[in-house]
Amino acid sequence: MSQFFQIHPENPQKRLIDGAIEIIRRGGVVAYPTDSGYALGCHLGDKKAVERIKRLRQLDDKHNFTLVCSDLSEIGTYAKVDNDVFRLLKAHTPGAYTFILQATTEVPRLLLHPKRRSIGVRVPDHRITHALLAALGEPLMSVTLIPVGEELPMTDAEEIRERYANQLDLIIDGGACQLEATSVVDLRELPPTIVREGRGDLSPFQ
Repeated sequence: MSQFFQIHPENPQKRLIDGAIEIIRRGGVVAYPTDSGYALGCHLGDKKAVERIKRLRQLDDKHNFTLVCSDLSEIGTYAKVDNDVFRLLKAHTPGAYTFILQATTEVPRLLLHPKRRSIGVRVPDHRITHALLAALGEPLMSVTLIPVGEELPMTDAEEIRERYANQLDLIIDGGACQLEATSVVDLRELPPTIVREGRGDLSPFQ
């Protein structure tokens, strides 16, 4: 059975954040709230945890995993960002976007698209997420928690507990989330390519 932490969405309790990070560092898979829906996260490069997430979401090797980052400088460590792309990222982070970029050698191979060597990056606008990232000190490997066969992300921690209590190590209840996944924008070449329409405003990329 998974643990269940109720964390305040505006003032996250340090004790619970530290407890969540301990679970993540031990190889745990967690469900946590973001500024779109809930997401699944694990320690960067933890192969067993990544495989568990793949099975839970029924993802193949072509799925672009996302590194949830605390800020732009962290993105620059894991993705190749030129001046034009930097300006776009600066104008739209934090926010409900996932950006596809070419990965640097800092990204573990198991997270890369097998042919494109690309990676998704994201800076959410959510205090619990930022508290987790600050305590972890590095990005969180993440995918949106969209149940198999459905199109929308899960938004309620109690429903996640009912459905996945035996498959997760921790569920963080941070209140209800938005009912839309992030917008996904491919910035590997400009002009950008819109991969998925979601919560973020896409007019700047069209």
